[in-house]
Amino acid sequence: MATAATGTTRAGIDHLRAIVSGDVPPPPIAVTLGMTIASVEEGRVVFTADPSEFHYNPIGIVHAGLAMTLIDSAIGCAVHSMLPAGVGYTSLETKVNFVRPLTSETGTVSCQGSVVHLGRRVATGEARIVDSEGKLYAHGTSTCLILR
Repeated sequence: MATAATGTTRAGIDHLRAIVSGDVPPPPIAVTLGMTIASVEEGRVVFTADPSEFHYNPIGIVHAGLAMTLIDSAIGCAVHSMLPAGVGYTSLETKVNFVRPLTSETGTVSCQGSVVHLGRRVATGEARIVDSEGKLYAHGTSTCLILR
């Protein structure tokens, strides 16, 4: 809750930059899944993760939930980066297309989320997960409700 408590007093981009710098702890979901915010710009956020065996599902590949969470988080944070202090957001829907499986051999992946549209009540965005060579693993879109 320490991360959330400081989020209402700063503009979204300032809050995200404070997480990147370590002034504010990362949200618990990021710690649990091993996700890190690599960069923040207005309307664009990049997360990284190292798919590992602890992410595996019963058939021996990374559970789709990791890709889904990376995409939802990158888009949500991209939206957050454009919001003033005291304004929040929540996901209304997220759609992900899985192109190829992630495994522990994939190496570090990055997920770039960007805002497509920011309105007064609704924002939309898109994101892509790629490996270090630019190979696509998943892509998706999300719609967020703006909480004023």
